[in-house]
Amino acid sequence: MERQIGSYSFGEDLYGLLCNSQTHKSCSGKPGLVVILGHTKGTLQRNIIEPLQSIWGTSLVSDIKSNNTAMMFGEHVFCLGAEKVTRVDSIRGSSIKYCYGDEVVTWHPDVFTMLKSRLDKPYSRFDGTCNPDNPNHWFYKFLYNPNFDIYVQDYTIYDNPYNPPDFVKNLENEYRGTVYFDRYILGHWTIAEGLIYKLFADDAANTKNMAISQKPQLSRINIGVDFGGSGSAHTFVATGSDRGYNNLYALLSQRVECKDKDGKQIYIDPDKLGELFCEFVWRVIAMFGNPDVVYCDSAEQTLILGLKSTARKKGLGWLRIENALKTTINDRIRCVCRLQAQRRFYYMDCGCESLVNALSTAVWNPKNLTKDERLDDGTSDIDTLDAFEYTFERDISRFIKYE
Repeated sequence: MERQIGSYSFGEDLYGLLCNSQTHKSCSGKPGLVVILGHTKGTLQRNIIEPLQSIWGTSLVSDIKSNNTAMMFGEHVFCLGAEKVTRVDSIRGSSIKYCYGDEVVTWHPDVFTMLKSRLDKPYSRFDGTCNPDNPNHWFYKFLYNPNFDIYVQDYTIYDNPYNPPDFVKNLENEYRGTVYFDRYILGHWTIAEGLIYKLFADDAANTKNMAISQKPQLSRINIGVDFGGSGSAHTFVATGSDRGYNNLYALLSQRVECKDKDGKQIYIDPDKLGELFCEFVWRVIAMFGNPDVVYCDSAEQTLILGLKSTARKKGLGWLRIENALKTTINDRIRCVCRLQAQRRFYYMDCGCESLVNALSTAVWNPKNLTKDERLDDGTSDIDTLDAFEYTFERDISRFIKYE
């Protein structure tokens, strides 16, 4: 069984891998399935199907149908997601003659293990691509295992001659000063360590180029609420965005401690919490205008009901209070890193002290070397970061310009 794996950065030559003439001749007309595996069906459509259609047209490359199949160059192709362990059942019992794998590092490892057992023909072949991740990642250990016969190609973003110079420059600016520059630009398998928002921490301590004193022109205002528990705090953060989602502005933040000055836990009843929340909302209204939506930690439905009840009593019955989406934390982190690197994130120099402290002290977990994980042991203000991220997580795709 031959297994060929290409380890790529941005701009991987998806077309060449999938349409490789040698692969097609060795597999065409022979028994076995042709499979494309990716993070989700949506990423497969975006990363593979649509670029291929732009070159070869829809007559040779169809869209992914409702039954998760597509017709590609005369072959019936199964297009499946690989992000969950439940996806193992999608390929269990199959005999696969050719598989193309997209964004392999995002797969669940059990899916990859099952795939290896399904490449059971003497002519079976696997081509895979990915952006580098942590050097302790399961796929890295597979790629560079000396006991396996694997053909690995490593590239930087500069190796793709089809990327426009402005596109490359924009990506460099977005990731500069972060772990993602080493991974997505230089193609290195790098550990995420130290400060998460180093650019921001340096700016807040020295130049303060991200700090503004005058009210910005806003088209939308959101408020995020994270509820405290044992050893944590209740937090409120208001952010705004301008028309076109060109910039994200931190407007106001507040941290309500659940401990006294001696470190003993204190109980803040729902009524008191509701009053503090309404005071925060009125401050936002007075300084910046009416908020559009309040997004709250969905794990505390009782407290959310309490906020709604108090808001009605305090003349804020019109306020939309909804559950936070709570997307993947690292997706939120990447968004903020990119906005800060592009100088598209700003904060009010008065009123955002708790958020500035939270962003300046957030670090990667040094004890977890197997994946990128934000340290959450009480030494940094994760509560404020969560409330902050609830305000923009639904709009990440609007803020990110160069996906």
